[in-house]
Amino acid sequence: MHSFSDQAHTQTARLREAIRYLPFNRELAAGTLAPERFRRYIVQDALYLVQFSRALAIAAAKAPDAATVEVFARSAQAAVAVERVLHERYLAEFGIDPGALAETEPAPDCLAYTSFLLATAHQEPWEVLVAALLPCFRVYWEVGCQIAKEAGLDNPYRAWIDTYADPQFGEAVEVVTAIANKAAEGVTAALQTRMLAAFVRATQYEWLFWDGAYQGRGWPTGTGNSR
Repeated sequence: MHSFSDQAHTQTARLREAIRYLPFNRELAAGTLAPERFRRYIVQDALYLVQFSRALAIAAAKAPDAATVEVFARSAQAAVAVERVLHERYLAEFGIDPGALAETEPAPDCLAYTSFLLATAHQEPWEVLVAALLPCFRVYWEVGCQIAKEAGLDNPYRAWIDTYADPQFGEAVEVVTAIANKAAEGVTAALQTRMLAAFVRATQYEWLFWDGAYQGRGWPTGTGNSR
């Protein structure tokens, strides 16, 4: 019998492949990604990680046992740490005041993704929340590892690459994957379907987030002809 993660990965295989070959990630690997595109990404990712850490904290609060509480509590703390260390480096490099982030508006893709995660955290069973959180771990690990194989040591985005290709991050991904697999065991077929749907939706949001940063997708301004 296939595990939940096996089913989820099979169903999203083409989408995750598309994520790995998005222009943003291909140019990041080559070191040719325009600084302005990376700047947009890193600002939005900083906003995203704050809300992602909140969803992880809720997963910790809902977890069925102490060991799982600890896993998600550590993950929430790690998300905040990554935001503080990695992003502060790049925010400083791009001349962005970290304090100004509080006044920065999330882009449509960022707001949609974080709203989905927080709504899932508050309204869905714990098992569905775990499934919704897993793609952020898995996709970043896959993208990080692929880019690390291709990027030169002088790649200007090397610090970002090393963060998500780090074996310690890979170990964290495997732990959360194992938790998701265990969560899916013994639940109803209907709940498993909801878990799978949450995993797929979060993976779709991962694609949108990367693509939105590359395209500079923002909010409509209301300009143009009215009807």
